[in-house]
Amino acid sequence: MRLTMRSMSLPGLLADYGYLAVFIGCLLEGETILVLAGVAAQQGLLSLPAVVALAFVGGTLGDQIFFFTGRRYGHTLLRQSSRFAPAVQRVNALLLRHDAWLIVGVRFMYGLRIAGPIAIGMSDVPARRFLGFNLLGAALWAAVITGVGYGFGQSLQWLIADLARFEEIALVLIVGVAVLIAVVHQVRARRG
Repeated sequence: MRLTMRSMSLPGLLADYGYLAVFIGCLLEGETILVLAGVAAQQGLLSLPAVVALAFVGGTLGDQIFFFTGRRYGHTLLRQSSRFAPAVQRVNALLLRHDAWLIVGVRFMYGLRIAGPIAIGMSDVPARRFLGFNLLGAALWAAVITGVGYGFGQSLQWLIADLARFEEIALVLIVGVAVLIAVVHQVRARRG
């Protein structure tokens, strides 16, 4: 692999690897990379529809893999690693009452993105039912999280534009506060 000046810059890295990073990131947790990809899409560095589509595919595929991992190996994994036990118990308690809502919403629940589908796979939820609600959840998740990043990118752009206009005022205020802190420190030093 040859590094060029283009690939060493952020726009170059995003152009070369951004879509791959979105897909791989969304196979796992994905929220952070997806928010950043939304910001990049707002800046014109990535395509918004492509980011949402890759997030949808990666998120769906990742949760399906975890579901079938739970179906096949869940009980063995639970016996070997007790760290998942509390998450699995929470998911199972919710699953008994609200399987559709849980399947759609588990990807929005911090700390349950991987353990949730594994636990659901360990349950009696049919694979077809999980697939249907997983598709719905992945579509909502991809659009919402990317949209948050896109909106944040727009807000960040406005903030930077506003900061540029008030740069001199901000500099004067910062210097003034620094001088005030120095004076207060000197006064305290002389008294103490």
